[in-house]
Amino acid sequence: MQTELSRKLGIEHAIFGFTPFPAVAAAISRAGGFGVLGAVRYTAPDELARDLDWMQEHVEDRPYGLDVVMPAKKVEGVSEADVEAMIPEGHRRFVEDTLAKHGVPELAEGEASGWRITGWMEQVARNQLDVAFDYPIKLLANALGSPPADVIERAHDNDVLVAALAGSARHAQKHADAGIDVVVAQGYEAGGHTGEIASMVLTPEAVEAVAPLPVLAAGGIGSGEQIAAAFALGAQGVWLGSLWLTTTEADMHSRALTEKLLAAGSGDTVRSRALTGKPARQLRTEWTDAWDDPSGPGTLPMPLQGLLVAEAVSRIQKYEVQALLGTPVGQIVGRMNSERSVQAVFDDLTRGFERAIDRVNRIAGRD
Repeated sequence: MQTELSRKLGIEHAIFGFTPFPAVAAAISRAGGFGVLGAVRYTAPDELARDLDWMQEHVEDRPYGLDVVMPAKKVEGVSEADVEAMIPEGHRRFVEDTLAKHGVPELAEGEASGWRITGWMEQVARNQLDVAFDYPIKLLANALGSPPADVIERAHDNDVLVAALAGSARHAQKHADAGIDVVVAQGYEAGGHTGEIASMVLTPEAVEAVAPLPVLAAGGIGSGEQIAAAFALGAQGVWLGSLWLTTTEADMHSRALTEKLLAAGSGDTVRSRALTGKPARQLRTEWTDAWDDPSGPGTLPMPLQGLLVAEAVSRIQKYEVQALLGTPVGQIVGRMNSERSVQAVFDDLTRGFERAIDRVNRIAGRD
């Protein structure tokens, strides 16, 4: 699975694996792909430095990258406290009423909520970059489009390629105009923040829009046959995220959540604003249903929604409240029905790719 981009980065397979787990990212790189560590959950720079130190020791000198969530436009002088103050009291009551309806216990006195989803606030992301550029990362990806111009310049000064996610050909062209190096064309099927155009349509449109820039296909890809299809559509690699959630290296901190993922079908996800305020594909639960119900208050825009629900999500996860327990995941969850190592996933992907190439060669009379 070699392409011009994979050769440029020195990887064996043009498989880019996005994950919040350092152990998974390192295993992806060791398996011959390109591990990309998601930084959004790191609110403290020293925590990110700790995990990048760990990755340096475990990637076996293979290349890896970092994914941040950073708006292209800068908002001056706005703190997290300022943003929190914008949250309406009625929305806070709705959260508490929903949790009470399902008997979700409160956190212990003095216990802080876990993951506060603030990584998309610009200063948080900039603090992450101050750490990241001290490490030999080879790719910086931004999940909210093109990063600010000075960040792109700084990355290039450090010989780091810049990637940006796009949900349409128009978005992809804007990224190219901004000077990024790689477009990740993320289709409707993908987990997390995603647009409304399916991968089969989006990938060739993005390839045509930004040629000769390389495009990675993302969304609904979980087999070697699908990777071969992405290459046939013009992609120079694939960007896989959801597929790694049920690997043995993933630290989900919840057996109940892992079991929900293993049992879910491809129709058990929903594109909802419940988690962050932007449409994000995730497991459908009674939590997402409550937020999407027209009788409710509706979600708030990013980043208000993420701050509003941060403690609630921590409580749901800590107490493993089955009806409400969910996570961002794509429609490929229907294939994620067993726990396997990252290497085993790679073995399956490469075998499937070979089967697809053999099939095409037979059809073309080249066998």
